[in-house]
Amino acid sequence: MYKELSLILLIALSTSYIQAQEKYEYTDFIKATATAYTSSTIETDATPYLAAWRNTLNPKVKSIAVSRDLLDIGLTNGMKVHIKGLKGEFLVLDKMNKKWKNKIDIYMGNDRQKALNWGRKKVIIYWTDPLYANAK
Repeated sequence: MYKELSLILLIALSTSYIQAQEKYEYTDFIKATATAYTSSTIETDATPYLAAWRNTLNPKVKSIAVSRDLLDIGLTNGMKVHIKGLKGEFLVLDKMNKKWKNKIDIYMGNDRQKALNWGRKKVIIYWTDPLYANAK
């Protein structure tokens, strides 16, 4: 019994330590297709840094565009998200054409080659429900 209790306590302490090391806390996630885009004139109109919500895109800011069906589940303008396997948080600053479903576009600034190299991947996106964040 003492060994079992010690093991449970050790696991609990380890879990608490790992959670304390995490910078972010998330309540929701979804698996989606991720492609990449840039402010290249090939991909945009006369206002290459102006997003659909009228946000100004900045190559130094990690951001994404989301398909409009993802708006309904909480991925809205200004939301901070984490994409599994990528460092840091990304801001939802743009929305995609209505034809796309369950998809994000990762903004690569002006680096068209980097966007082409990214290609198309399945990713997991994590975020915190604003109601949960406000309740804390």
